[in-house]
Amino acid sequence: MASPHLLFAPDPYLRAIAQELYALAHDQPIISPHGHVDPSLLADDLPFPDPAQLLVVPDHYLTRMLLSQGVAPSLLGVAPRPGAPDAGPAQTDGREIWRLVAEHWHLFRGTPTRLWSERVLQDVFDVHTTLGPATADEVYDQIAARLAEPAFRPRALFDRFNIEVLATTESPLDDLSRHARLAADGWGGPGGRVITTFRPDDVVDPEFENWAGNVAQLGELTGEDTGAYRGYLAALRGRREAFIAAGATSADHGHPTARTLVLDESEAEALFTAALRGRIDPAGAEAFRAHMLVESARMSIDDGLVMQLHPGAVRDHNRWLHASYGRDVGGDIPQATDYVHGLAPLLSAHGNDPRLRLVVYTLDEDTFTRELAPMAGGYAAMYLGAPWWFLDSPDVLRRFRETVTEIAGFYNTAGFVDDTRAFCSIPVRHEVARRIDAGYLARLVAEHRLPMDEAAETIVDLAYRLPKRVFRLDRSPAAVLPW
Repeated sequence: MASPHLLFAPDPYLRAIAQELYALAHDQPIISPHGHVDPSLLADDLPFPDPAQLLVVPDHYLTRMLLSQGVAPSLLGVAPRPGAPDAGPAQTDGREIWRLVAEHWHLFRGTPTRLWSERVLQDVFDVHTTLGPATADEVYDQIAARLAEPAFRPRALFDRFNIEVLATTESPLDDLSRHARLAADGWGGPGGRVITTFRPDDVVDPEFENWAGNVAQLGELTGEDTGAYRGYLAALRGRREAFIAAGATSADHGHPTARTLVLDESEAEALFTAALRGRIDPAGAEAFRAHMLVESARMSIDDGLVMQLHPGAVRDHNRWLHASYGRDVGGDIPQATDYVHGLAPLLSAHGNDPRLRLVVYTLDEDTFTRELAPMAGGYAAMYLGAPWWFLDSPDVLRRFRETVTEIAGFYNTAGFVDDTRAFCSIPVRHEVARRIDAGYLARLVAEHRLPMDEAAETIVDLAYRLPKRVFRLDRSPAAVLPW
């Protein structure tokens, strides 16, 4: 059983204040405004597969660490690309996958992955046996037994996790049929429990695999002429409208950098045409992406979708991993990101317009104090997203509060965002964030920098009210304008 003092200061006085504050946040409903859970999980509501297929195969935090020690992803059940070099067939025996993870469990000592995983075993599955080579089968059998129970079906767990809203993430090319099924069951649509998020990377980034084909498909889906720049913009607006009708309140943009650029229509059209013809160079592709961020901000002002920006990842840095297994399997690496100059064109044009909500994330921790906090504290449109991906850890969450609050305050941040594909980790990640916030607020109280009643109000705001407001999840589904 995990200690009730988990992540709190060892000092008894601070710990008592933190526990009192955390108690106020613990039972607040979970708002999960950005993540990558497959909506089929909840639309189908089928029993989960075996423990390895649920907890190991889709989790690149786990598979990446083992790859660093020479364990091929295929041995952990990750399917290689057809004909991929140097990649054998994927292991399909869940018990063997689980044993391999248990054999290497010592690699995760001190990591947030171990913290989340053990909390999932304890809190979700009521498994308290310490994982290791000698206990692998015992733990596997305990989880498998739970997964056979109706109480461990996805929708039952959704209710148990106390999730109020879960946002998934889909491409403009998605037909949204899974969300239509959720809406038919009373789970989706505007104001629903499961909503979608508009993620246009595959039709906005000319360097995205099969970009021209994706743009053509966008035209087929919308009936617009996406061989022309104006038709392309019209098609994007049309898909945004469809996503809003399906319940979306935000759009998400995963660009390599935070660069933005204001181009006139002829310049943008020239880049667009060159990209369709396969004649655009890397500089041109970056300019087009930068321009489309500004275009997206204009669209957000018009239709009310909150604009999220997740920049700074060098995608597929591990080229062998990408060639053998494809995207999103742990081969990405963070890079330094310039927000001050990169976002200047967008913020100069729209940063003082309160109709725009721009939530900015980073993989570059050095920018918290130097760039992001002053910018969020200086523009009406900009909010800071929670630390994510490589930075989603107790220590960085704590440093985020320490470095950002003195400049931007609490209310220019957007609350916690779990950004996870691992459904069962959602309550654990929110618990960790709430404990860290309770510990930080406890120190402010102990140092007589914040009264206890205000700290109590603040922790509920951070856990629940703030993400609900920033991501426009508190709006009426019948509102004439989404913002």
